[in-house]
Amino acid sequence: MAEGTIKRLTDKGFGFIDTGSGKDMFFHMSNLEGARFEDLREGQKVSFEPGEGPKGPRAENVRPI
Repeated sequence: MAEGTIKRLTDKGFGFIDTGSGKDMFFHMSNLEGARFEDLREGQKVSFEPGEGPKGPRAENVRPI
């Protein structure tokens, strides 16, 4: 599993994870495990599995650390 930091959250149920590689990873609230989207905050550490969505790379199985 990869790790990163939540960089930005939107009010539409998705956000972006700073992976430390210079590219942010998109995630949708439907890919969260063990947390509600409303409980996440920017700057929070998360683990995730890199995946592929219809519009490109996305984080799957996102979990707070």
